[in-house]
Formats: sequence, C-alpha cells, structure tokens
Amino acid sequence: MTPFRLPDSQLEQLLHDDAPSGDATTHALAIGQLPGKMVFRARYEMVVCGSEEAQRLGELRGLQVVGGVVASGTRLPAGAEILTLTGDAAALHVVWKTAQTLMEYLSGIASSAADIVTAARQADPAASVVCTRKNFPGTKQAAMKAVLCAGASPHRLSLSETLLVFAEHRAFLGAETPAESLARLRRQWPERALVVEVADEAEALNWAAAGADILQLEKWSPAAVDRLHRQIPATRLAAAGGVNAGNAAAYVQAGALILVSSAPYFAAPRDVAVSITPLA
Repeated sequence: MTPFRLPDSQLEQLLHDDAPSGDATTHALAIGQLPGKMVFRARYEMVVCGSEEAQRLGELRGLQVVGGVVASGTRLPAGAEILTLTGDAAALHVVWKTAQTLMEYLSGIASSAADIVTAARQADPAASVVCTRKNFPGTKQAAMKAVLCAGASPHRLSLSETLLVFAEHRAFLGAETPAESLARLRRQWPERALVVEVADEAEALNWAAAGADILQLEKWSPAAVDRLHRQIPATRLAAAGGVNAGNAAAYVQAGALILVSSAPYFAAPRDVAVSITPLA
C-alpha cells in the first residue's frame, strides 16, 4: 500500500520546469488537439514507485486513466503495464518525460531498498532496514516514499527529531563522561532513543556500559560486529556504511538487526518503457 502521494504543488512545479512555455514541437506541428494514448510499462523486473504521481500528473493536464494504476511498492515482471493515459497529444507530450523519469528514479530507489530488505529478512525476519538522509537535496519527500514502499524505513527524517551522537559532537564535550552525556540527553529528550556512533570495540563497550540504547557501527566488518555482539548481546547494534543487498545477510547474522544504508539513493533508475499512439 502506498504511504502517501506527493502534493499537487510539487507535481505542478515539475511540469512547469519541463515546459515553462509549453511544448514548442507539438505546437509547431499543430498536433496538440489530436487524441492519443500513452502506456507506461516496466521494461525489466522492478519494484515500481511513483505511479500515483504519474497518474496525477496526467490528471492535472486533463488526461484520463484507463484501467487503473499499479500501486507503488508492487514488484512487477518485465513488460507489465503500470499506467495508461488518454487525451490530447499536447497533454500527453507535456506529461510524458516528467512522469516517466520520476517513476524510473523512484523505482530505482524502491527496487534497491527492497532487495536489501529481502536479503536482511531472509537472515532474520526481525531485521530492519533504514535509509539515511543522504538523498539528493530537494528530493527527500519523494525518496522517502520510495523507501517506505520498499518495506524499509527512514533512518533520520531530519536532525530535529532524532538523537544520534557522533564523534564530532563528543569533541565538544570536554571531560564529560558517556554516562553524564546520556543522562543529559535523557532529561532533555525523555522519549527518544539514544544512538551513539562508535569507531571501535573499546568505544562501543564504553558507551554500552553507559546505557546507550543503540550503537551505530560505521564501516565495521561483519566479523567485528559479531565479536561485539557476543560481548553485549542485550545492546541493539546498527551496521552502517557500505551496507547493501550483497552483505545485508552477513551483518544480520553477525547480530546487527538494524541495517543503515544509503545505497538505494545511488541505485540505477529502473527503465519504464513508454509508447504514445494516436487514437482513431
């Protein structure tokens, strides 16, 4: 089930960016009023995302949906139809590339994230995959939809609603002990989990003893994660840095049931094939 749809204001801006003064070619050829049909299909296997936005882009330009739309988050085989729109050629050509490209990029993120989720949960159904805030600036809302559609979750939607203590924070704490720092955070934000990123085993054990809720292990190997997990089995561990579908199972088996990944944002877009034909 799709978690939400991007608002019309964003979709209108996308359309405006691509055709600020209309479609010069369609206008010059004088074909804008002719009726036509546009069909979007998955060129290869994919987890589709952005299909609701593609539908709405068409509706905003007066196009009609034929036969419904495949919901974001659906895994499709190659050749599967996603969406069919009908209407005048001018609207079809204005909507075409914006709708296609949006689906391709979001489906790339969703497909990659879904592969990591599948690999992690095959190792342990209790494993979770969370995607970082390293999405391209300005695309956060769309990227989050793709992540959620894949069965993953946001790691941190923003700096404003999570507590994650980095070494860069600790550099300003002077002689304050880990226990003192965590106590201050708990007083200030009593309902938040306290997450601390640690670089090595000594740091991890120190912050675990102080009461950190989650230790984030940046670029640790699965073997190093396993050694730590055996020493502090009650502390939740999050593996971060370089996590992907190829190593997700190894990290989960080592004891990191939270996998933090930016990999989906850098995945290749999934091709969406588009055909536009005239209607008699």
